[in-house]
Amino acid sequence: MAGSVKTEAIVLRSIRYGEADRILHLYTPHRGRIGAIAKGVRRSKSRFGGRLEPFFRVRLVLYEGRSDLLTVTSAETVAPYARLRGDASSLDAAARACDAVARLFETADPHPAVFHLLANELALLDEGVGGPVSHGDEPGRLAFRLKLLLAAGLAPHLAGCAVCGERDHLSGFSGAAGGVVCGACEGAAFPLDEAAHTFMVEALGRPLADAPRGTPPRALRQAERAIIETVEHHAHLRLRPALTG
Repeated sequence: MAGSVKTEAIVLRSIRYGEADRILHLYTPHRGRIGAIAKGVRRSKSRFGGRLEPFFRVRLVLYEGRSDLLTVTSAETVAPYARLRGDASSLDAAARACDAVARLFETADPHPAVFHLLANELALLDEGVGGPVSHGDEPGRLAFRLKLLLAAGLAPHLAGCAVCGERDHLSGFSGAAGGVVCGACEGAAFPLDEAAHTFMVEALGRPLADAPRGTPPRALRQAERAIIETVEHHAHLRLRPALTG
């Protein structure tokens, strides 16, 4: 049914279209991922200004007609996250975070918790620019991914062996089994250090701002592999790596 829709949104991606328009990939709290067109936005006198660039959190009025794309009729900035745009590491982390949301939550199903998780991540990235510990660092990126998996119903089983339930001697991780495994069940699992296991447990249990620090690089790489293999086996998706280098 045609009509106006009012919603907050985070701009996941913006694509040039025609001479002056942009196609927007948006994530909203109550309509999930949607597509919209901002007509004339690339003109110098556009009423939207620069509000519809990637990573902006905005308040929109959209016109919903027969097209799959809604039309932006009004845009107000809620949070521009301006500082992260001047920091290469934080900008990269923001792009990868938005890409992960777009891949894992690609439908119009509402997930308010995912919207607020992404908004929180972007705010932390913005606040971390120039600080002693940038939230664009590796523990923060992985903690965000783990919380996304939890929201998607894909959180890895970490309390005991995902195959037999054994709570001790957990030495590997199996994406196919969906969690940690003991020595007797490791099969095709890859080795998982205790530090990696501890990091994942704590990252899931703590607020995003308190992502565990001091985890060895080897353990962080193992945690990322666990995330990637879980998504590949159970969502049949390939995420861009959270860690670089």
